[in-house]
Parts: sequence; structure tokens; C-alpha cells
Amino acid sequence: MSSTDDVALVDHHCHGLLRTDPSPDEFRVLATESDRLTPDGTETLDSPFGLGIQRFCAPLLDLPRHAGVESYLDRRAELGRETVDRRLMAATGTGRLLIDSGSLMSPLLSPREMEDGLGIPADEIVRLEHVAETVARTATAASFADDVRAALQEADAAGAVGWKSIIAYRYGLDIRPDPPTATQVTEAAGRWLAGCEASGRYRLEDPVLLHFLIWAAIPFGKPIQFHAGYGDSDIELFRADPSRATRFFAATVDSGASFTLLHCYPFVREAAVLSQVFPHVYCDVGSVTHFLGPSAGTVVRQVMEIAPFSKVLYSSDAHAISEEYLVSALAWRRETGRLLDEWIADDWLTADHAERIAADIGAGNAVRLYRLQAASTGSR
Repeated sequence: MSSTDDVALVDHHCHGLLRTDPSPDEFRVLATESDRLTPDGTETLDSPFGLGIQRFCAPLLDLPRHAGVESYLDRRAELGRETVDRRLMAATGTGRLLIDSGSLMSPLLSPREMEDGLGIPADEIVRLEHVAETVARTATAASFADDVRAALQEADAAGAVGWKSIIAYRYGLDIRPDPPTATQVTEAAGRWLAGCEASGRYRLEDPVLLHFLIWAAIPFGKPIQFHAGYGDSDIELFRADPSRATRFFAATVDSGASFTLLHCYPFVREAAVLSQVFPHVYCDVGSVTHFLGPSAGTVVRQVMEIAPFSKVLYSSDAHAISEEYLVSALAWRRETGRLLDEWIADDWLTADHAERIAADIGAGNAVRLYRLQAASTGSR
């Protein structure tokens, strides 16, 4: 038995599932980080993630392992979204979900709806940019900073367990090591709000306000998640290298806040180094545990080359389709178990120690970092 088999995972960064059944082509797009299909009609699911779906998901939908893509999509449509989601989610062995509720790309279930529909406890991670874009519809330049702080206090009181920033998408991870001044924030808010009113488009890209949001969240002492590395076509990859945030991390060591670097591919080693160097920095390899399919072991090994085992977290970054949840969970269990078994065989550690490492990465580190009730993470 692998040291990962009995871990009830805490998925510390994920998203809601779809409210409606996707069409075959909608599913194909959701199974990538692209926003469109290839123009020549080639099969999008002829991919590492597609292999994971055929290997792990097909048998749970009563199909042969490695069933063809068309057969899989036909069977998925026949069973319907709710049945598919219940079957696949149950097989992940997930005991708790920490859901980033700020993704507006698809009509997704809320954390409460996920908990009610799946029977898996769910908590909310509040996306900072979404807070600002909501506040902007009623704020003035003079009130913006106070209105944002009040919205964060409201989210905190409502039970949010952490914050998330997508500054990597909107600006980059060159996060300033000191907060902008009140005057700078008011002036930037005036420019941005005027542009929002003129265009009717509330998308925050102003670097002063993006930095203000992070510094406004720090005093709450909750973990702040940063997207890092690979993402959709909205990101300039080189700006999402987490090592660009080194000066910021150095400046916030004694702030009382902690930071988690999400996904990180292809900058996995950079993130792992940062998690060793800075006591308040953590990392994961979520999203690519499903998108890499049979190569998921590469990133599992890279993050565990140097990162302290207490600083690595499990996540799926699953979004919209439950196949991402399942392939992520099973790939992480498989590849982490393989690595730990090698270390046991080479006498680097005992079986008991390996089980503790797996339990910490799969659940325990998140329970501690996000101050969760351990009993509510469930058991597998």
C-alpha cells in the first residue's frame, strides 16, 4: 500500500464545478488553458490530460480503460453532469475544498453549492481583484481604499480562510516591497474609476491598486495565494516567475502574513527554493498534476528536491470539470507514493516517516496554515 493511499486530501486551491452540462466542444476547451479550439479541427483531448481522463475517469463512467475520446464524451453526456461529478469527486478522496470564488469565466457552483451537492466541506478563498472590481461600482476615488478594507473585513467576518491575487496576470510578480501611499491610491483610483465609468468595463490592471490590494490584505494575517507560472492566454509567462517577488517576500517576513505560490510550472524549482529561503512562503504544483498527465511525476520530484516538506501543499486548481479534480488527485497520489517508495527502498527514510510526509503535504500543512478544524477534513 502506498503512503498516499489513505490521505483525505485538503485541496487548498480549486474552483467550482459547472452548473450546466457542457457540450463536447465546451468540454474540450475547458480541458485546456486556452479559450478556443484549434482551427484545423485536431483533437484537443489528444493530450497528456486526455490520457489521464481515459486512464482514470473512463472506468468510473462504466467504460473500458483508455476508451476513445468520442465514446467518453458520449457517455459523459448520457450520465449527465451531476452523476459524473459525484462519481469522480468521490474517487478523489478529497476531505475538504478551499475554493477560489473569484473566477468568472464560466457559470460555476459556489462553495456552499459545492458542499451541499458533493458532501465535501468547502471554504472560500476570496479573490482580491474581484473585491476591488465589485467595490468600484459604488466607490469614489476618495472612498475606494476604505471601501476595499471594509469589504475585506466583511469577507473575513463571513469566514473566508484566505485571499488570492492574480497580479501575475494583470501586472506581474514584481510586487513592490512597500505599500503605495494613500495619495497614490486615491489618484490611481480616480483614474481607474473614470475609465470604468467611460467604458463600462471593471477590470483592474492599475499597478498601484493591485499592490494596494495585497498590502491591504496583509494585516488580516491570512494566507495570501499568488498565481505563479503557467496560465491561460491572458498571462505573459516570464512575468509570472515567482522569483520576481523575492524583494517583496524579504520585506514581509515579519508581517504576520503567509504566502502560497500556486501551480508554478515551469518555475517549480524557483518556487521550491523560495519556500525554503522564506519561512512564510509555501508552494504547490496544482493544475499541472492533471495537465501533465503521465509526466506529473516530474513536477512532484522537482518541488520535493529542496522544499521543506512542511512547506508543500496539495492542490488541484480544478476548474469547471470534475475530471481535473480526479486526475490531479490520482496523479499526485501515484507520483508522490512512487517517489517516497524509492526513498524508502534507498534507506533515506522509514515507512512511518514517508506516511507522515504524505499526510502533511496532502492535508496537514493546509490544516495548519489555513487554521482549519482538523476533524472536518474527513477520512478516506
